[in-house]
Amino acid sequence: QVQLVESGGGLVQAGGSLRLSCRASSGILTFAATGWYRQTPGKQRELVANMPRARPINYADSVRGRFTMSRDMDNKKNTIYLDMSRLQPEDTAVYYCYALNFARDREYWGQGTQVTVSS
Repeated sequence: QVQLVESGGGLVQAGGSLRLSCRASSGILTFAATGWYRQTPGKQRELVANMPRARPINYADSVRGRFTMSRDMDNKKNTIYLDMSRLQPEDTAVYYCYALNFARDREYWGQGTQVTVSS
C-alpha cells in the first residue's frame, strides 16, 4: 500500500510563496503519474498540476506561470513538490497530492494540507 504524506501548507499573505512537499512510501518513478489537486468547501476537487511519466507537466490555467511542480531529482527522497508563488486568496484550499500506479488501476491520495492566502 502506497502512502503519500504532504507537508508545507500554512497561512501566507497575498503575493507570497509556499512550497508543498509530498513524500511517497515507494519510488515515485514507478508511478504512471503524480500530481496535485486542491479542494475548497462545497466544490469538487480540481487539478492543479499533473506529471505523467515521461511526459510534460500539465498545469491548470489558473496556476500556470505561478506554480511549478517538480520531483526529487535523485529520487532518494521519493518526494514531489509544488512551488507556489504570487499566491492569491482564490488559491486558498486544501491541497492533495496523488499518484497513479503503473498499471493505472489504482489511485493514491495524501491526507491534504491546508493553504490559506490572506488578502
